[in-house]
Amino acid sequence: MTDKTIGFIGGGRVTHIILSGFKKSGMSLKDIIVSDISITSLNELKTEFPEIDISPNDNTKPVTNDFVFLALHPRIITDVLINIKPYLKPNAILISLAPILSIKKLSEMLNGFSRIVRMIPNAPSIVNYGYNPVAFSNDLTEIEKKELTNLFKVLGECPEVTEDKLEAYAILTGMGPTYFWFQFNELKKIATDFGLTEQEVKNGIEKMITGAIKTLFEAGLSPEQVMDLIPLRPLQDYEDKIKEAYHSMLEPLYKKLKRIT
Repeated sequence: MTDKTIGFIGGGRVTHIILSGFKKSGMSLKDIIVSDISITSLNELKTEFPEIDISPNDNTKPVTNDFVFLALHPRIITDVLINIKPYLKPNAILISLAPILSIKKLSEMLNGFSRIVRMIPNAPSIVNYGYNPVAFSNDLTEIEKKELTNLFKVLGECPEVTEDKLEAYAILTGMGPTYFWFQFNELKKIATDFGLTEQEVKNGIEKMITGAIKTLFEAGLSPEQVMDLIPLRPLQDYEDKIKEAYHSMLEPLYKKLKRIT
């Protein structure tokens, strides 16, 4: 997929998701190195992905690669950037997977290094069905952007968006699966108890969700008209509580993500 060497700073969930997507696509992992302060996390990655190299508590090795993924929580990125900036190659590209910190802010922390990309990762990338919005620094050439896009497409779709929309996508697509997975799983349990096979449940949920989304956005009806298409709404008494949970939790979280630019 690419002849560039790849480094990951951080060996947690997001790195595992991306490596899984790479592996599932058939991509070679032999030119990938991952660092983390947790030797346990690194050993787990090494067991699952034997081709990769690991660098316990040493970020200087992955940061010298061509593509450097910054897979860390925003609150610890500052200290890490101070430590790695002497080791970044001038022609390297840093790919931040974190919300909050803008390309401009990251560049300032790196003494002006501006070959930076930001991407909001999406967990379904683990099965190559991710939706990972990306924003590129103006310092990247069209050829470099195309090479990165080809790499990201291994994980699913990677639409290029303006950077100011990335935090909104973090709420919508980055965290979005968590709003629904537990509900899908309960439907699976209930439908199985009703006598459907797991495959029948999978097919039913998948087609129902796809059709429901298309109906909401493509039927030419108002949201109220769409919701009135089915006369029986078993969860209607809980709808206001669910909507309130969305607003009370997601709106403050979005404001928090947009606090630092």
